Amino acid sequence: MKLIKIIMAGGVMTLSLLAMNVLAKVLVADAAKLGVELTPIGAEKAGNAAGTIPEWVGGLTVESAGVASGNPFPDDQILLMIDKSNMHKYKDNLSPGQMAMMTKYPHYKLPVYQSRRSAAYPQFVYDGAKNNATNVELLDGGNGLTPFDISIPFPIPHNGLEVIWNHITRYRGGSVRRLIGQAAPLSNGKYSIIQFQDEITWRTSLKDYDPEIDANVLFYFKQLIQSPARLAGNVLLVHETVDQVKEPRRAWVYNAGQRRVRRAPQVSYDGPGTASDGLSTTDNLDMYNGSPDRYNWKLIGKKEIYIPYNSFSLHFGNLKPDDIIKRGHINQVHTRYELHRVWVVEASLKKDTRHIYAKRTFYIDEDTWQAAIIDHYDGRGELWRVAEAHSMTFYREMVPWYTLETLYDLLSGRYLVRGLQNGRDEAYTFNLERSSKDYTPSALRRAGKR
Repeated sequence: MKLIKIIMAGGVMTLSLLAMNVLAKVLVADAAKLGVELTPIGAEKAGNAAGTIPEWVGGLTVESAGVASGNPFPDDQILLMIDKSNMHKYKDNLSPGQMAMMTKYPHYKLPVYQSRRSAAYPQFVYDGAKNNATNVELLDGGNGLTPFDISIPFPIPHNGLEVIWNHITRYRGGSVRRLIGQAAPLSNGKYSIIQFQDEITWRTSLKDYDPEIDANVLFYFKQLIQSPARLAGNVLLVHETVDQVKEPRRAWVYNAGQRRVRRAPQVSYDGPGTASDGLSTTDNLDMYNGSPDRYNWKLIGKKEIYIPYNSFSLHFGNLKPDDIIKRGHINQVHTRYELHRVWVVEASLKKDTRHIYAKRTFYIDEDTWQAAIIDHYDGRGELWRVAEAHSMTFYREMVPWYTLETLYDLLSGRYLVRGLQNGRDEAYTFNLERSSKDYTPSALRRAGKR
């Protein structure tokens, strides 16, 4: 695998140094490179030598998009199509999982477009990242952060664990509600839709925010199942903690049939994902979430990879589930891939812990710190599942996020797709006004009424 040397603020660092368990903050002089040689959250600002990755010049905003809503790049054309017949020509820019998908499914193709570095965040996110660079450290064992408020904790990371924490804590809007569907198609392509109403609110966005209350909480998450009828009214509530080893994630479920609220310790690690038919673990949501303590994290380096990006056609294309869900994989006609630099991080299961995934390889976009692709391996070391996140920038709110997540099971021939909108423009609502009372166990019964 051809790796790109990682240019850090203090110069070029060798991969062996980056692999060390360094927990230190960066120097003030290094942090000063943020917004100059590096983007405000730590990506290389310059394009690549070949000119196939452009310079970052501020990302996509309402002003630069030229439209208030919709696809800002409607005239972009496919530059090349990668499939089983030519994938070896481009193997240096593909993940093993992508090549496995092309090998298994002849119709699985990557339509590649010009690369557009559209990631843009509000100024307070940039300010927070720069402040974090010289202040935030990993707690003992790497299972938490101190001190941490908002934004990217390690814009100039020293190791794989710091890169993963950047993904976990990245900005996704202060308080957001989304109405999305999830499907787990059978191998013959037949499926049914699970309809969710999700909410995520960062502690600092609560209208009654008190830094002394729930100081270890990162964000609050509430998930209501709206359909089908047999599951409608069930609610999951999570208080996501920063240090989940010291204080494990707090989770509760409300069962509408029983009308009871119960603690849900199984909502973590490789516990089954909600209504996923066994095709997803709890920590597969948002590509990866939760405590990183069960893995050893190794920073491999940077690499140029074709990843799903600027997936506006999937979001604004007025697509119905039948337009997207096909046998074996989603309809790749509506997807868009671009060449981007990614951080490559390898997670290997610790000897004294358990998880159904013995190894994971993460490909994390440098401009957003979002996981774009994750290859999952079983206990035999065989590639098992391939996750892809089709991302875009919600440019009115300046929030890069996923519009669709897929998790392909190479053994069963099935997959999970999450984020289906059924052609609705109102699927995402940002800037909700929420208080801590909205995320208490006692609030679950009210949320779960059928």
